[in-house]
Amino acid sequence: MLLEWQAIPIKLPPRGAARRRGARRRKDLPVLVTPLPTADKNDYLSARMRTAFSFLREADLARLPLGRADIDGDEVFANVQEYDTVPAGQKQMEAHRRYYDVQYVVEGEEVLQYAPLAGLAPSGEFDEEADFGLFATPETPSSIVLRAGEMAVLAPEDAHKPGCAVGEPGRVRKIVVKVRA
Repeated sequence: MLLEWQAIPIKLPPRGAARRRGARRRKDLPVLVTPLPTADKNDYLSARMRTAFSFLREADLARLPLGRADIDGDEVFANVQEYDTVPAGQKQMEAHRRYYDVQYVVEGEEVLQYAPLAGLAPSGEFDEEADFGLFATPETPSSIVLRAGEMAVLAPEDAHKPGCAVGEPGRVRKIVVKVRA
């Protein structure tokens, strides 16, 4: 089931339009979106989660080398990534069983689609060692736009499709902190 902190999915005005009209974006209000039956299943303030959030606040994220960055062994670690976004139709949903994903955008912006994993058709065998599986995209996934400085926390019961283009493809630098469930 969906459990993540995220921006509320809304239709945004063209980039810069809100600023011209004097509106301000609120970055100080985190939002948790989850079905009620799973609301108490995940602990977003566990010691491991706090370690992940501290890393994102304190590390020089723009200078981290690409690849794995150890934080607390296999309990909490980060994957530093840079890539060009692509149209959502060119990607599949992914999911993990042993780890939460804390997906933090350092530079750029992307659409992240998500849906409950339950009932999605696998697109091959789940790789237990890599804790990674691909799944078919549901007819109507939910979507959010993650911009620099924003994150989404996805639980193991969430399928998600990161790296989707917001309009035209663009470059993204992202830190995905893996937190053992």
